[in-house]
Amino acid sequence: MDKNTVTGLVLIVAIIIGFGIFNSKQAAKYNEEKRVQDSISHVREINSRQELLLTDSLNTLTGDTLQPTVDTVLQAVIQKDEEFYTIENDLLKLTLTNIGGRIYSAELKGFFTYSKKPLILFSGKDNDFSFEFYANQAVSTSKMAFEPAVNETQIVMNETDTVISFPLRLALGNGYIEYVYKIRQGSYLVDLDVHFVGLQDYIEKRETSMGLRWTMNSPQQEKGFSNENNYTDLAYRFPDETSIEKLSGRSAEKSEKLRSVKINWIAYKQQFFSAILINKNNFDGAELSFKTYNERNIDSLVKRFETYTTVPYNSMVANQDYALSFYLGTNHYNTLHSYELKFEKLVPISWIGIDGLINKYIIIPVFNFFENFISNYGIIILILTVLIKLIIFPFTRKSYVSMAKMRLLKPEIDKIAAKYPKKEDAMKKQQETMALYKKNGASMFGGCLPMLLQFPILIAMFRFFPSSFELRQKAFLWADDLSGFDSVLNLPFSIPFYGDHVSLFALLMAISMFFYTKITMSSQSQSQNSMPGMKFMSLYFMPVMMLCFCNNFSSGLSYYYLLSNMITIGQMWFIRKYIVKDEDLLRKMQEHAKQPIKKSKFQMKLEEMQRQQQQLQQKNKRKR
Repeated sequence: MDKNTVTGLVLIVAIIIGFGIFNSKQAAKYNEEKRVQDSISHVREINSRQELLLTDSLNTLTGDTLQPTVDTVLQAVIQKDEEFYTIENDLLKLTLTNIGGRIYSAELKGFFTYSKKPLILFSGKDNDFSFEFYANQAVSTSKMAFEPAVNETQIVMNETDTVISFPLRLALGNGYIEYVYKIRQGSYLVDLDVHFVGLQDYIEKRETSMGLRWTMNSPQQEKGFSNENNYTDLAYRFPDETSIEKLSGRSAEKSEKLRSVKINWIAYKQQFFSAILINKNNFDGAELSFKTYNERNIDSLVKRFETYTTVPYNSMVANQDYALSFYLGTNHYNTLHSYELKFEKLVPISWIGIDGLINKYIIIPVFNFFENFISNYGIIILILTVLIKLIIFPFTRKSYVSMAKMRLLKPEIDKIAAKYPKKEDAMKKQQETMALYKKNGASMFGGCLPMLLQFPILIAMFRFFPSSFELRQKAFLWADDLSGFDSVLNLPFSIPFYGDHVSLFALLMAISMFFYTKITMSSQSQSQNSMPGMKFMSLYFMPVMMLCFCNNFSSGLSYYYLLSNMITIGQMWFIRKYIVKDEDLLRKMQEHAKQPIKKSKFQMKLEEMQRQQQQLQQKNKRKR
């Protein structure tokens, strides 16, 4: 790892830290503004409710009440026992409850948690899906008892062309609310057709929208709470947008209010599975929030998500219909992409843009291709790494040649340094050094461009492995799950920034990085390693930092970096032994030095600026 590479890495770290400090200040400012706006909204809401209650009291005195009495109707549907019903296809097993008419639990068939239990996307009474409106009082369907729509004494469950339909109905006087759940074979999509029928005499005339509340507890499914929590997000998409927005972050709680906007879908994303609520006609704004649970909570929960949104309602129309859907399935990139709703954007394969293109059009297709022939994912990663290294081999060779030229020119550079020992002669020393490089066809930045071209691939791999559904629960050697960390030793204590276990892949990766850096430094000139602290930073600090970072990360990623370092070491040995020998390279440099030097316009302009600067320094020196 040369000076330019390390300098670039240090600059990247500095930029990230600086951005974090700036972002925290902006977040504090935003939270304060949000607190003020929430306070104002809260006061307005209280005033609105008081005004509404006053109007209802006047209506009661004048005899203008809703007919029949809403309280009587509501009491009839609240005080009932809970009952459960099951519908399923080849991918999903859904348990419905009559209380609220919602999906009580969603099981994904064929998948298991890290602890070998059936994979339940969500389950329990703490999850909610309900409509909210005003009918002489605030009404929520979450506590009301629905009943299956019946034909004589049989529950209607029609199966036509692999479509299973199950209706639940909430009777309110002469009208009703009906949920019709529909699932199809081979699909993670659950259609939910909602019908409000004949409720114009019950729902407040002034209502122009219907509230919809959706809350869900996200259980821990994978190995390592911290890693899973980092990839558990709340996301949403605006209609016709190719990108998505995320309400995520490492904060314990976060919320956001979206007003006067349309939202196509809202996703509660886990690391490898998602629950997505879709409205074909879009939602009217939303209030979104999440809360992160303590790592050691007894229910093994990661985050709690909550959404309050609205859909339009016309009190003058007897029947109101809403076409909603749930996606309850995997975060497999191609599966998400097949629904053509930009669900695949939930998979974090991109950070700087070009890395996403590399993952989308190269890494994922190649990975999926080898899946058809090879069942061992460790072998697939090995083949993928070899292919990548073969593709970038010309850049590796160019980088080595550049470093070798600098090393061979070391004696000449030392002579120039001895010729101009004074500080005021720094410009002359630089000019002669640059002329020497130009004459011999060398460049200080010759190894920088190859590293720059390899950087997007490095980032692409960093994004691919932790979020790759293909690696979930795939074992290799001592690692029982390539998507999580491997552990060969559990410590009785936790080391700050490291953890409470020893990842062997991370340890081997750090050792390989140490030797790769050591070999690279031996190929460089002494001047390239002369910056104070450069050797310590490259040789010791970076491997230790990567060891701490990767100890709790995907073992597949550590394994890839290990292979990448080992193959690069082998390539450098091969290049030096058989392709670029020092004596041959020195002879080519000497032949190049005999040729006339052609200066570019940029170089001529640069030399002119240097001469002007030198003259200015001499002029200032005479004045003193």
